[in-house]
Amino acid sequence: MMKSAPPMAEHVRWTRNRREFLTDAFCGFGSLAFTSMLADEARAAGTGGDADPLAPKASHFAPKAKAVIFLFMAGGPSHLETFDPKPLLNQLHGQKRPKEFGEVKYQFVNNESRILGTKRTFQKYGKAGIEVSDLFPHQAQIVDDLAILRSCHGDMVVHSAAQYQLFTGRVIPGFPSMGSWMLYGLGSEARSLPSYVVMPDPDGALEAGQPMYTNGFLPAVYQPTMLRAGKKPILNLDLPPGLTHSQRRDTVDLIKGLNQAAMTPGDDEFAARVNAYDLAFRMQMEAPAIFDLSRESQETLDLYGVGKEPTDDYARRCLLARRMVENGVRFTCVVSGGGPGNLQWDAHDDIEENHLRMARQSDQPVAALIKDLKRRGMLDETLVVWGGEFGRSPESQGSKGRDHHNTGFTMWMAGGGTKGGQAVGATDAIGLKAVENPIHFRDIHTTVLHQMGLGQHGLSYMHLGRKERLTEVEGSLIKQIV
Repeated sequence: MMKSAPPMAEHVRWTRNRREFLTDAFCGFGSLAFTSMLADEARAAGTGGDADPLAPKASHFAPKAKAVIFLFMAGGPSHLETFDPKPLLNQLHGQKRPKEFGEVKYQFVNNESRILGTKRTFQKYGKAGIEVSDLFPHQAQIVDDLAILRSCHGDMVVHSAAQYQLFTGRVIPGFPSMGSWMLYGLGSEARSLPSYVVMPDPDGALEAGQPMYTNGFLPAVYQPTMLRAGKKPILNLDLPPGLTHSQRRDTVDLIKGLNQAAMTPGDDEFAARVNAYDLAFRMQMEAPAIFDLSRESQETLDLYGVGKEPTDDYARRCLLARRMVENGVRFTCVVSGGGPGNLQWDAHDDIEENHLRMARQSDQPVAALIKDLKRRGMLDETLVVWGGEFGRSPESQGSKGRDHHNTGFTMWMAGGGTKGGQAVGATDAIGLKAVENPIHFRDIHTTVLHQMGLGQHGLSYMHLGRKERLTEVEGSLIKQIV
């Protein structure tokens, strides 16, 4: 006699036909489909293991520029001592600010502060007779290439928040910088160098720290490469003794294969690390020659001020910026000023001492960069931006310094399809507020993107259910200079 099958638990049920099988398996099939969709999205975003996340991408429209060099004057250079002469300041020196100019918020200037005149003298230069102070004798000679923006303004009067807004369009950390947005939108032309490079000042970090330069919520592959200060910006570029390039390539390929085998779709941190290993190998192959400034002529080194003080450091970094552009780097930031207070353009105590020192370090290298790009036929396709996170106050802090000032200050652009030899916008008679053609940071961002062939609306990224972009809401193109 055959034994009967053991009784089944009540919750177990056999599938009796095809329809019930498909019903029971639906969630499993859905999971497989969902996993495939995630992989497709990762490849589309450039974070999948089989994609090159930094491959060159088409711009939204024909670009004027292929690369950006941002000469970041950290701490806030005074518009009143550089590009925006205000004779009324000397007439009102020692007096309280006239009420007709209105009120602004400061960190340290208060109701007892007095108007501070300037010791700088201004002369007219270039075909348009643009006034530049004696602080910048070298930049005065290239004024026909500069589009000077005298009516810039931002929303914050403290360093960190203003620096975040300058770089990312937001006043808090966690958002992508201009350089990261460029890479996300355009990819990279560089194969043996990082695509987005920051060259910090050797005197130290800034108030906003590294978050102002970073990729924020964009995939990690779009983060910057921070070079070291000093004469050796990247360590370990040379191969160890006895190791050949072929052996190093085999090692890198093995590591890459193992990493990709273990990678899950959408793991952008892992993808960025894989890409970094490969980039490190390519840099060992080619980058040593790029960082070797001895290959430059003595005339070029002298033009920048390499090998003499006080210009040597900033000259080296500006010259490296030109070499970066020559080798396809998309966005390079060269920082002037670092460390605490007076080591930046942060002239709280003595505007004369601070700005004379900072200008002597940077004026010649900045002008040399423009001249060098121009004579090599590179300026037309390289957008150079100069400026800080704000300007300085018309009133004194103490007896000789100036406070932070965000309601009216100066930046400039050169090359990259911009029209030089002009000054755009204006502040009032004491430089307190932008009163003619005000230019917000988001307008700077819109214009930089536009020159690179990117529209502010087309360059977006879905984050936490919202399409984010560099300009946050809506920036305006500075039409006078493009």
